[in-house]
Amino acid sequence: MSATRISVDHVARVEGHGDIRVVIEDGAVTTCEMAVVEPARLFESMVLGRSFEEVPYIASRVCGICSASHVVTDLRAIERVFGVEVTDRTEALRELLVYGSYLQNHATHLFVFAAPDFLGHKSVFPLADANPELLERALGLKALGNELCTLVGGRSIHPITAVVGGFTHEIDAGEYRRLAEAMDAARDFVLASVDLFRDFDTLDIQTEGDLLAMVAPGAYPVCTSDTARFVEGGYEFSAQAVEDEIEEYAVGHSGAFLARARRTGRPYMTAALARVNASWDALCKDARYAAAKAGLRPPERNPFANNIAQAVELVDVLDRCAALCRRLAADEFSGAIAPVPFTVRAGRGVGFTEAPRGALFHLLELNGEGRVTRASIMTPTAQNIANLEADMRQLAEKMVAAGFDGDMIRLEIEKLVRAYDPCLSCSVH
Repeated sequence: MSATRISVDHVARVEGHGDIRVVIEDGAVTTCEMAVVEPARLFESMVLGRSFEEVPYIASRVCGICSASHVVTDLRAIERVFGVEVTDRTEALRELLVYGSYLQNHATHLFVFAAPDFLGHKSVFPLADANPELLERALGLKALGNELCTLVGGRSIHPITAVVGGFTHEIDAGEYRRLAEAMDAARDFVLASVDLFRDFDTLDIQTEGDLLAMVAPGAYPVCTSDTARFVEGGYEFSAQAVEDEIEEYAVGHSGAFLARARRTGRPYMTAALARVNASWDALCKDARYAAAKAGLRPPERNPFANNIAQAVELVDVLDRCAALCRRLAADEFSGAIAPVPFTVRAGRGVGFTEAPRGALFHLLELNGEGRVTRASIMTPTAQNIANLEADMRQLAEKMVAAGFDGDMIRLEIEKLVRAYDPCLSCSVH
């Protein structure tokens, strides 16, 4: 019996620590695992007994890049329990805060983590030497995301101005207009980035599972809807019923829970690619044109295309943020940002946002004093791992059938893992 074993300890250029294990025996893939080797971080236990006011700040520490999404998700869960309806202006500021993390994440992932794969480099450092302008502009885009989060959220990570019912601080109209101009100035670079990632060669595979994303009529929502859609399954559900629709389960080789749809038993992918598939028609005009030019149209099920989808979202984010900033400067949103009055009460609520890496759910149960009696967090990466493993197996099987050797299979599997943009530290929250 001939056997090929592919082992990658601590996959490079991803957030967190994970190992790849693939075994090929007599031309058949017998083992294919994405092992998350980080220990549990126990954030769900950390918040037990804590006041609702503390929870968003604790949960934001799950992730540095996605901290804004964790804060907003917790706030939405708490507001669901208390029956709080925030103003339009508060909703606009929350969108800006979440979009700031999109700029931070997508710029880092695409140019520091993913691009070296396709340009023949083992890390970002040779890329910096070969094309310093490309990397400088990419880091400038991330810096713009940092600035947006700082001005709206009070600091670049772990925001402090977003609270239950509103915000404690807001910048002036002049700052909004300056941010809008900065967004406009970055557009040419992100449009060129879509073309750059379009030209990279990838293997043709179709993801094994479904696609999950937030949806709303006529919108490309990131934090303003309670409705999720399984694109292939063709059905929607309220985030409040997430435990009835999504099953988390453990496996022996991973420190993270995996996930599958309860109705179908299928794994699924939640990411920029899922959002583009679910809400293609609601992309901004230039983003939709850039996507079509790059060959990214629904249905698109090649997980490698998540890189292009993130580049397309950068175009979309810049257009939306510029428009939001100009409307905020012109005072076009109703209501103030000051926290609205509310009454603390017992209950259960689920917060739902689209973090940069995909759907994020926070379930909170509070007692009459507003203290947490139960908490559950479902991060995008934890939801993605089962589908990632299935796609890794499919890729390995196709490459074995085509006669590729172990080194090439290992390289392509690593590229696939990075295309998912995993945050393995977040998966063991």
